[in-house]
Amino acid sequence: MDTFGPLVSAQELEDRLDTPVLCDVRWYTDGRIGREEFESGHIPGAVFVDLDQRLASPDNGGESGRHPFPAAQDFAHWLGSIGVSPTTPVVAYDNAGGFSAGRLVWMLRILGHPAALLNGGLAAWSGPLSSEETRRPAVSCPIRPWPEEQLPSIEQVAAHDGQIVDARGHDRFRGDNEPLDAQPGHIPGAVSSPFVQNMVDGYFLSPEALRQSFADQGIDDAQNVISSCGSGVTACHNLLAMEHAGLGRGRLFVGSWSAWSRSDQPIATGE
Repeated sequence: MDTFGPLVSAQELEDRLDTPVLCDVRWYTDGRIGREEFESGHIPGAVFVDLDQRLASPDNGGESGRHPFPAAQDFAHWLGSIGVSPTTPVVAYDNAGGFSAGRLVWMLRILGHPAALLNGGLAAWSGPLSSEETRRPAVSCPIRPWPEEQLPSIEQVAAHDGQIVDARGHDRFRGDNEPLDAQPGHIPGAVSSPFVQNMVDGYFLSPEALRQSFADQGIDDAQNVISSCGSGVTACHNLLAMEHAGLGRGRLFVGSWSAWSRSDQPIATGE
């Protein structure tokens, strides 16, 4: 794990299990509780990360969307509390191919922090599971401001002349249904690229296959891409997939559809 991320294999993790801080970021929208799943069994040494509490600030009902980024000082304080210094590698996983863990990995990587997603997630781990939570000694972690150039505002998204890539399922993109947000549809001009297309059986496609998949959608340079989804979670999966494919680093519309659908911006439906 000398060149770190954006993905790491289960074998690489097992070989160096004592090196990174391991984060279990299981999170659900169907009523299941991530903490309960963690307590029933997790990779030894992992700490549980509550996405709503640690990787987001509260939803105020406005145009910041359902999962705004946490304040930089809150994020730094939390990292220090779980033993993460600026040079401590972090490996994150969930049990859905990176559905939620990708958010933590991408947040860290835009800060220049060594972070990787466990490819295949919990299912890739063949070793024993633990029901005990590891408590690491707290360390100092300085406050690092979120890089504004990586996090476009709703106005910048509206004015963007590059590609807007939507990680939600095709049905939500078309506006056939909307289970979570104010209105159905998508940002005008966006292309539908569901994050599940990045994987087979929970594992990321090869860099070559991902490059071809994105090329088929007209995407060959992530620097021209703003990634969106429902609330800035699965959009990170697409961003990590682009990085894994060698396309560079795109930008994240943190508020995503949850912010756009609350605004007075135009809405598109259909393909």
